[in-house]
Amino acid sequence: MKSHTYYDVLGVSRDATLDEITTAKNALAKIYHPDANVHKDIDTTALMQEILEAYRTLSDPQKRKAYNIEMFGSSEQRVFRTFTVGPENGSKEEATSFVTYWNTANRLNEVMRQSIRLMKQTEQKKSLPDRLFRKSGRNRRQTEDLRKRRIAELSLQAVQYITVLKMAGIPMEYWSPDAMNWMLVRWGQKQNMDYHMLFSRYDSYIEETKSGPEKMRLRSQTRRFHHNLKRLLSYASEA
Repeated sequence: MKSHTYYDVLGVSRDATLDEITTAKNALAKIYHPDANVHKDIDTTALMQEILEAYRTLSDPQKRKAYNIEMFGSSEQRVFRTFTVGPENGSKEEATSFVTYWNTANRLNEVMRQSIRLMKQTEQKKSLPDRLFRKSGRNRRQTEDLRKRRIAELSLQAVQYITVLKMAGIPMEYWSPDAMNWMLVRWGQKQNMDYHMLFSRYDSYIEETKSGPEKMRLRSQTRRFHHNLKRLLSYASEA
């Protein structure tokens, strides 16, 4: 079996839906489109072509079936999800594409955005009079309970994504979109490299190109992320 497949290129599992494949393609296109990198003196044309080729194949049912037969000897889709922790049947899976971890970090950040919004709403609603809740057909306690349950569900999702990133050896300070996007582009230029080498390169990039205020802003963002993540994880036991 070849280790680098179209599924690796898009960072999705072999049972990914069309929506998941399309979402992955669109997200990668924002990072790898040549127009987005021309000012960085990086030519991502070949990478963008590879992404589009993977998408054209996997988004077409007949082409995808033929591709699966050619690559894996079967047209059947495995029961295997991108974020399943641990190998199946005790066997070791092929090396995971860095794109998968990039997708994981993106989903974690989206979970964080949703949870922060809900937590802020919870704090703001406490100051509202009860009559506003009665108009909606729910009392204050019911509304708060519904919101807390949703935050708890998001917390469990966050735990899943955090587990994947930690098992991949990616430290928390690199889970931000800025860091993951920068490393994705560099990894894409040499996909057989050990992505762990990118951490020190990113640190050097920040040190050499960012001003003092920009470095302070990044550190502040990291502290806020850690604080909000800790708040979110405190809800996990309520799910």
